Amino acid sequence: MSITVKQRLLSFLSQGLKFGAVGALGFVVDFTVFNLLRTTVLDSADVHAGPIYAKVISTVLAILVNWLGNRYWTFSKNRQDHTAREGLEFLAVSLVGMGIGIACLWFSHYVLGYTSVLADNISGNVIGLLLGAMFRFTLYRYWVFAPSRTRAPASAGIALVSTRTGAIRLATTPER
Repeated sequence: MSITVKQRLLSFLSQGLKFGAVGALGFVVDFTVFNLLRTTVLDSADVHAGPIYAKVISTVLAILVNWLGNRYWTFSKNRQDHTAREGLEFLAVSLVGMGIGIACLWFSHYVLGYTSVLADNISGNVIGLLLGAMFRFTLYRYWVFAPSRTRAPASAGIALVSTRTGAIRLATTPER
């Protein structure tokens, strides 16, 4: 059975929408936790580096939420059997994606001289977020959760069959 271009496009769009929904949830977690910590226990009046600590904590929690959402929903069919390796790869891609957003903010603020709060938000939270999201989606799809990287032990009675659009798992022995 051949998969049509339309089916591939619909699958890609579905995955993209799921990725966006998971990312939106991660953004809400990041924003909420940051502001909650920043205005309470990590207030800069009480803790000098409070905003930095709050951002680190909120970002780590958002990355965890994004990993779980992408692992169990967006890319659920392509989860790796090596969960720790998958998690580390996901973290590495997430941190580079975050760096893209910070680089956009830095370039706008320090090179172009746009220093207003609005300019910082546009460069960091619009342009940087979009570029970072495209980078992350691409690497999650084709590296971290790539169908060709999912392997099941041979002793489990599972065979990995490569197809033109990825890989699927087939049972080689009947289940009892």
